[in-house]
Amino acid sequence: MSNTKSKYLFIAVSFLLWFPHFIYVPILSPYMETNGISFSLIGIILGSYGLMQVLFRLPIGIGSDLVKQRKPFIILGMLASMLSCLIFIMTDSAGWIFVARSLAGIAAASWVAFTVLYSSYFSDKEVHRAMGSISFIIVLGQFLGMSFSGSIVEMWGWKAPFWIGVAASAIGFILSFFIFEPKEKTISNPMKLKDLTSVITQPSLLKIALLSILAHSIIFSTMFGFTPTYALQIGFQPSELTFIVFAFMIPHAIATLFMGRVIVPLLGDWRSLKLAFLLTAVFIFILPLSEAKWGFYVIQGFSGFALGLIFPLLLGMSIESITPEKRATAMGAYQAMYALGIFAGPFFSGIINSWMGIEYGFYFTGCLGLTATLLIVSWKRNEVSIKFLGPRKWREKKENG
Repeated sequence: MSNTKSKYLFIAVSFLLWFPHFIYVPILSPYMETNGISFSLIGIILGSYGLMQVLFRLPIGIGSDLVKQRKPFIILGMLASMLSCLIFIMTDSAGWIFVARSLAGIAAASWVAFTVLYSSYFSDKEVHRAMGSISFIIVLGQFLGMSFSGSIVEMWGWKAPFWIGVAASAIGFILSFFIFEPKEKTISNPMKLKDLTSVITQPSLLKIALLSILAHSIIFSTMFGFTPTYALQIGFQPSELTFIVFAFMIPHAIATLFMGRVIVPLLGDWRSLKLAFLLTAVFIFILPLSEAKWGFYVIQGFSGFALGLIFPLLLGMSIESITPEKRATAMGAYQAMYALGIFAGPFFSGIINSWMGIEYGFYFTGCLGLTATLLIVSWKRNEVSIKFLGPRKWREKKENG
């Protein structure tokens, strides 16, 4: 199979991993609310998606590096995706919905293998471009999946998105058997279990992971969490959720393409991140203050663009300094760490929403964006001080106050 055909097939399977999980995201929180599930329990169920990624992503990364194969993990991920949607169809109970969403999290955990295998189709110098391209596919799957879920529910009922998810996952599962995996070159220093600590404790990886935890907490507490519920509460109709998705996801998708080609070359990695997190925080803070529908759409558009800059940039930065034989482990560690945000964001937002009201959940999320901005400012200030004074004098100055 030619390299071009391999890429196209891989992109198709990647799309079919994400599309089924996001075709029901805008209606999942309202769907659970109609079944009498409390906000706090909804937060736990939404958070289970991230919890499974925390538990499974690092083992998948380690296992993938040890056996030097990515494809088996991709196939199993597609199978878990299909089973998840099937369980959603079969039951309305909170317990089984928790199981279904957890299986979706396990499927998403297989993304470790996806990203590393896709990067193997490119040279080391093209890693940022590869991650930008694959991030666009994620956003495309999210966008097309989320765009029509409200209308689908109005036409065919709450279960219809899950049926579509089963069909898409089944196609992806079949196609995944035909993915091409290049044979790995002989590695002089193969990945060993004792290398794990040195990989996951690299300061640069830990910093990127912390920022990613905050970014995923934000998006899974808002657009992929409680924003649709809030929109219905303030007067939107289920079919209008499509327009909210459009307003958020189109700028979100555009940003993934602009990130590597325009913004990062102009501002650099860290300045781009700082600006994106700051804009995200501002627009999330003002979202609960918007009373007009057009204002709601505009705010969604700006926050979608800002978040669209963050994710591919962090993804590329997480592995660009890691040697190829350790990239799956590094990617597994990175994705396991940021999955804490996918769990913690909805979990704590759900508690705050139940306790104080859904508006305060957005204020909490906005504070996470500000925290990320301040961390970047602090880290870069210290880095400048180290370069100016030298590591030894900088340490002495810090110890002496």
